[in-house]
Amino acid sequence: MECWSCKSNSGEKRISPGPIIFAGKYWLVEHAYPVKMKGWLVIVLKRHAEALHELTADEFSELGQIQARLSRFLFEELNCEKEYVSCYAEMEHFRHIHFHMFARPQDFPKELIGGGSFALLKVNEEDAVPPNEIVAFCELLKDRFAQA
Repeated sequence: MECWSCKSNSGEKRISPGPIIFAGKYWLVEHAYPVKMKGWLVIVLKRHAEALHELTADEFSELGQIQARLSRFLFEELNCEKEYVSCYAEMEHFRHIHFHMFARPQDFPKELIGGGSFALLKVNEEDAVPPNEIVAFCELLKDRFAQA
């Protein structure tokens, strides 16, 4: 099966219109697209693996450090009530391990709380956050990582 995460990681066919926010030793951070909410980030393993039990201790360690920094950045930049993190890696073309992380606003609709939030990823480009806003947010977070 064709892996769209691997294609995006290699630069062959990027998923996000924005730049990579952070490139660690094992993980990349970028913005999901198309999506209805600015700040929906994806932490993608650089190598191809399809299950959490395949990750090394070093990969888990770096992941934890990235999640800690991102949760703080999302809170500070978007004034969210809490941050959501999930990992399923079960969709066609997206079995590659990746974590979704986004800021849940204080006024989040009840029907989107929890797993319902994934409805925000099921949008057409014309209903999504405009690419230029995603690019600007990616640049902002990229600078935050560089300064931290």
